[in-house]
Amino acid sequence: MSALQKILIKTRRQIFSEVPANNPSIFEGEGFDFVELREYTYGDDVRKIDWNVTAKKQRPYVRIFREERELNIAIAVLSSGSIYFGSKRLKQDLIAEIVALLAFSSVKNSDRFALYTYDSDLHTIVRATKHLHAVNRAVESILNLQPIGKRVDHKQLSKHLFEQLKRRSILFLVGDFFHLPDLRLLAKKHEVIALITRDKLEENPPDLGMMSLSDPATLQNRLLSLEADSLDHYKKRLAKHDYTLYEHFRKNRIAFTKIYTDESPFVKLSKLFLRRS
Repeated sequence: MSALQKILIKTRRQIFSEVPANNPSIFEGEGFDFVELREYTYGDDVRKIDWNVTAKKQRPYVRIFREERELNIAIAVLSSGSIYFGSKRLKQDLIAEIVALLAFSSVKNSDRFALYTYDSDLHTIVRATKHLHAVNRAVESILNLQPIGKRVDHKQLSKHLFEQLKRRSILFLVGDFFHLPDLRLLAKKHEVIALITRDKLEENPPDLGMMSLSDPATLQNRLLSLEADSLDHYKKRLAKHDYTLYEHFRKNRIAFTKIYTDESPFVKLSKLFLRRS
């Protein structure tokens, strides 16, 4: 069985499972317009209680919503050379599984999804669609990416996506985020969700002494020290980078989670979207 078939079978079973507890709606709560408040009645969803009004009235009130037309789901994969790395599996393969989960979720909810890849420019892989067969094409295109030697132009990322996405969308940015993007512009127009794909080995490399390493984005070879002092300095710089990245997300109300190559993306995504609901 090919890698493509394994991913499609696994993710389709996870998304279309008939066991409700194992299959939360990824996009719940984002496709609804607020209509009115009314008093709580038995059986209402307690998550829709308006606590401010409840406190004033001394009786529980819930928010009533009207469902909008379908959502626009946009998935943008940051295709740098660094995604061609992994100790358990390639980050590229992890990204393909994430794309499958998001695409199947969109189709199940009758929402339109589109897939883009981004390096120094924006490439449309799958145009907005609700068709199930497009999921196969989306996943296959990610597995067939040739990211070696490519670098993401983070300065132009927001500009290119802002111009491409005309309608308000739920925008998933999927990549390892080893550079700091400026997503303020995108976050004003769209709901942006960042999915950080990493391998634990690149965050916590072993002490291997002096080694010659090749940068998969620039293809440059460098002699680097992977000894205790150098590794400690590297880990501190990475921790500082991630702290700055997370603060940028929080400041701009961007939901995010980190998914490692040895983790289940379905579990991590489910936890993320349960927090959002």
